[in-house]
Amino acid sequence: MYSNVEYLNCPLEGTLGVFLVTSKLLTKKISAVAGNVMKRVIVGLSGGVDSSVAAYLLKEQGYEVIGLFMKNWHDDSVTISDECPWLEDSNDAMLVADKLGIPFQTVDLSVQYKERIVDYMFNEYEKGRTPNPDVLCNREIKFDVFMDIALELGADYVATGHYCRKATIEKDGKEIHQLLAGADPNKDQSYFLCQLSQSQLAKALFPVGELLKPEVREIAKAQDLITAEKKDSQGLCFIGKVRLPEFLQQQLKPKEGAIVEVDDAFEAYNQTLPKFDSKEEELQFLSKKPVYNLNDGKVVGKHQGAHYFTKGQRKGLGVGGTVEPLFVIDTDVNANVIYTGQGKNHPGLYRNVLFVSNEELHWVRADLALSEGETMSVMARIRYRQALEAAILHKVASGLYVEFKNPQSAITEGQFVAWYLEDELLGSGVIS
Repeated sequence: MYSNVEYLNCPLEGTLGVFLVTSKLLTKKISAVAGNVMKRVIVGLSGGVDSSVAAYLLKEQGYEVIGLFMKNWHDDSVTISDECPWLEDSNDAMLVADKLGIPFQTVDLSVQYKERIVDYMFNEYEKGRTPNPDVLCNREIKFDVFMDIALELGADYVATGHYCRKATIEKDGKEIHQLLAGADPNKDQSYFLCQLSQSQLAKALFPVGELLKPEVREIAKAQDLITAEKKDSQGLCFIGKVRLPEFLQQQLKPKEGAIVEVDDAFEAYNQTLPKFDSKEEELQFLSKKPVYNLNDGKVVGKHQGAHYFTKGQRKGLGVGGTVEPLFVIDTDVNANVIYTGQGKNHPGLYRNVLFVSNEELHWVRADLALSEGETMSVMARIRYRQALEAAILHKVASGLYVEFKNPQSAITEGQFVAWYLEDELLGSGVIS
C-alpha cells in the first residue's frame, strides 16, 4: 500500500536496542543508494502539518530525508482520544512520508519518556511544583534520545516542525549557534527549546521557522499532504491531550482538603518594605512568596488534592457565589490546602522578582553567561505565549535573580523562565 515507505518490521513494543539493529539495516540500504553525497536529515514526523512541511522543504532543498515517528505513550485511558490519538498521528505521518517518497519508521521511546518525563512530572507535582513537560521533552527526548537514534542512522541533522530559527556565528575562532524566535510572532516556539545546548543546536534544523503558519498550511495544500487542514495538537509532547487529574491519580492519590479564600487586604500585601543593606538582600526579599495558613482567610470549599492545582488556575475549583472568579494564589501540598483570591488582579498573584538556583540555570549561549556580581538587561517570559517583558538578570553566588520591570502574574515554581536579547534566546532556568 505504501509503495515509497521503508517500513521495517520493528515491533512498537520492542526495545530501543531492537530498533537500532533494524535502523542499521535501513542506514546501510540508504547509504548504498545515496552514496553519502547528500546531507542526511532525520525529521521527527509527528503527524502534524508543521513537521510534514518541514520534511517537504528539506527534500526540496536537496537533503536526503528520513521520517521517524516517536511513540512515547501506551496508556490511552487518560488521554482524550479524539484530540490526539497516537495511532492516527502515526498513520498520517506514514501517509506524508509516502507522498513525499521518503523512508519512514516508527520508534517506541515510551520507556525513556516515562523515566525522563512522566516520572519527573509526578515528582514535581508531588512537591507542589508545576513542571513543563514540553520543555523537558525537547531536551531529554527529541534532542537527546531521538537525536542519538538519528546519529545512529548516520544523520547529519535532526529536524522538527518548531517555529523557531537557528543562526551560526563565529566568535574567537569558534562556531556559536544562536536560537532565534520564529518569524511568526503568533507561533514562536523558541521558549519550548530554551534548555537546548550548543551541541544539540549544532545538529538541529528548523525548516518552518522562517514561515508564517498560514504559509505552512498553503504549502501543505499545494503538495496535497493529508495534514494540510489538520488541527494543531494541544496536549503533552507527542502524547496528546491528557486528563490531568486522572493522569496524576496514577500515583498521586486523591485527598480531601480545604479551599481557603484570602482577602486582597491581607497584611502581607500591604507591608512597608524594610531597608536593605544590599541589592541582593532586596532581591531575596522580593522573590519570596507570602506564607499562608488557614487563619489568613475563610474556608469556601473542598478539593481532592492540592497537588492537582497550580498557581493562576481558575477552573476546577467548584466554588461559586463570589463577586469575581476565584484564582489559585498558592498551594500547600504538605497541609493539603489551596489558597485562592478573587479576580485576576488579586495581589496574591503578583511578584516582580524570581530566583533560579545554579543547579537549574542553563545558558544556551554559554559564552554570554554572567559571572557573580554581573547584571544584564533582557526581555523575558515565564510561560509560552506570554509577551516578552523587560527584566534585569542579577547573578549571585547561589544562582540568578530575574527582576521584572512590571509585576508578573502567577510566577510558578517548576516552570521555566527564559530570557532574550532582541530575538535571540540566551538562556533559561527553573523557577525556584
